[in-house]
Amino acid sequence: MKYSQHSTETELIEGCRRKDRLAQEYLYRKYYGKMMSVAMRYAGSQEEALEILNAAFLKVFHGIEKYRRREQSSFSGWVATIVTNASIDHIRRHTNYRNRMEFNIEKEPAISNLALEHLGMEDLFRLIQKLPKASRTVFSMYAIDGYKHREIADILNISEGTSKWHFSSAKKELQRLIINQDKHLKAV
Repeated sequence: MKYSQHSTETELIEGCRRKDRLAQEYLYRKYYGKMMSVAMRYAGSQEEALEILNAAFLKVFHGIEKYRRREQSSFSGWVATIVTNASIDHIRRHTNYRNRMEFNIEKEPAISNLALEHLGMEDLFRLIQKLPKASRTVFSMYAIDGYKHREIADILNISEGTSKWHFSSAKKELQRLIINQDKHLKAV
């Protein structure tokens, strides 16, 4: 069978199950953008996200036999889960989480409406990428992917308190970045 950009998801999945390289290429292309955005939530750069994405798609192609449409979520959701897990695995291998517990509570600075009005999703993801790797990972897992601190602690092999500390640290740093952006907007 000839595969193209017009091939259906089902055709591409079946081709991938037969290890057809062209089907794999078109499936990769079909989901590249959406899955790259998942990897970018965890990565510090596009190069790192691409490394994660490629590792994830290798897992997709090797494990595609396990995907069952009726028993699992959408194929896109199944792939996104693999990309998320590959991102977490990558971060776990390349990040040294220290057990930190700081309980000094500072008053968080207010963020003006001007900053929030001009902050789009792409801008927010760009700011998230500026966070330190460990805090970025915990923030993404908790705030974006919906994991609980206990789950994050288990997955990353850290304490629950360390997970909470990284989340709090990420929030403070994001607030600082947004406020700086707000100051820049007011100056313009």
